[in-house]
Amino acid sequence: MQAIFPPIHRAGWPFIALFALITSVLFMFSPLWGIGGTLLTLWCIYFFRNPHRVTPLGEGLIISPADGMVTKIEKAIPPQELKWEKKPLTRVSIFLNVFDVHVNRIPVSGEIIKTLYHPGKFLNASLDKASKFNERNSVIIKTPSGQEVLVVQIAGLIARRILSEAQVGQTVQAGDLFGIIRFGSRVDLYLPEGVNPQVIEGQYMLGGETLIGDLQSKAPQRLGRK
Repeated sequence: MQAIFPPIHRAGWPFIALFALITSVLFMFSPLWGIGGTLLTLWCIYFFRNPHRVTPLGEGLIISPADGMVTKIEKAIPPQELKWEKKPLTRVSIFLNVFDVHVNRIPVSGEIIKTLYHPGKFLNASLDKASKFNERNSVIIKTPSGQEVLVVQIAGLIARRILSEAQVGQTVQAGDLFGIIRFGSRVDLYLPEGVNPQVIEGQYMLGGETLIGDLQSKAPQRLGRK
């Protein structure tokens, strides 16, 4: 039954309760309004779902940190407020619409060495400039081999709240939950130099399941046909 009725992320319960309360009030004024409120409450429950995922095991595997579509794969300089890498790295951008699962997962096993929240705008997360101007939260993970992977949660046009439980010094495993972005967003993944993505633009990702790359592989960037 878990596949049909997945668990709800705890961050969603206050919103679900609020939607349900408003719906009960709407029913007092109009059955039609109440039905509309019921549909919105059901959508809210659906939005905050946290389905079980089966994460591939293997040293150096890079797993998708989020559900959604890969909208862009390109070379880009990481957010400068991190004072981290100042050269372009391969960035895989995953856009989450309001119907996608919005919990975020650790992309690679290792130790969290830095986290940083940066306030910003709320532009459409599918735009290229969202990576530079939007509100975001960055997490850098250092693997046992010494390589570093950066994952950035980015708020979108509707999203107004980034939640992250990642803590510096925390040991994590690929697929672990670490946060959620409320109501439409984007997640950027920066790969270490020399590591090529094994996904293509337009491909749909499952957070905690889809293999994006391998730190130990020298395979060229994967190509595909849309």
